[in-house]
Amino acid sequence: MLRSSFCGAAFALALVASPVLAQQVPAVPAAVAVSLDPTTTALLVEDITTQTCGSQPRCQQFLPRVSSLLASARAAGVYVLYTTPATQPPILPEVAPADGDPVFPGLGQDRFFDTALDELLRARGIQNLILVGWRENGSVLYTAVGANLRTYTVVVADDGTSAAQDYDVAIGRYQLLTQLNANANNEPLRKGAVTLSKTDLITFQ
Repeated sequence: MLRSSFCGAAFALALVASPVLAQQVPAVPAAVAVSLDPTTTALLVEDITTQTCGSQPRCQQFLPRVSSLLASARAAGVYVLYTTPATQPPILPEVAPADGDPVFPGLGQDRFFDTALDELLRARGIQNLILVGWRENGSVLYTAVGANLRTYTVVVADDGTSAAQDYDVAIGRYQLLTQLNANANNEPLRKGAVTLSKTDLITFQ
């Protein structure tokens, strides 16, 4: 009798769980090209450090692309900033800060929380914020939310970020485009929302 009850309970649980397990993350639109005014745009490099990326293959893979975007942004005069985890581990040399680039530790995944980020951006008249770094469903996502709450228009270079698993990346992309001022169709530079682009699709003029 006990075995029969156990089997019945297990079957009932499977019926309840199966529809949830079968759900798929909705497809995300393709990355789009954007052209940004360098005088009102900043590039924030998040958590590309020995602690977060030193042993993470997916982070290592996007380093050359972030380095290339950094070079084009600096050449155009874009304001570049860096964040690190609270323990302030070293930033990887491939994307190292230049002299004068602000670098500040974050206490939460939203790097606006209890930092000078908003003040630094406002002081320069920044309206658009490009995000790269580790990780797409972590600091990149929550900093994008913090930026949108403060009316910044955000561009996430999708090939300049990642996460530990494919599922995490998919969830990050979906949430970036559907949080707050949603941009589910990935309209380029929708004001106060997130646009998904790529490092080689971002230009400055």
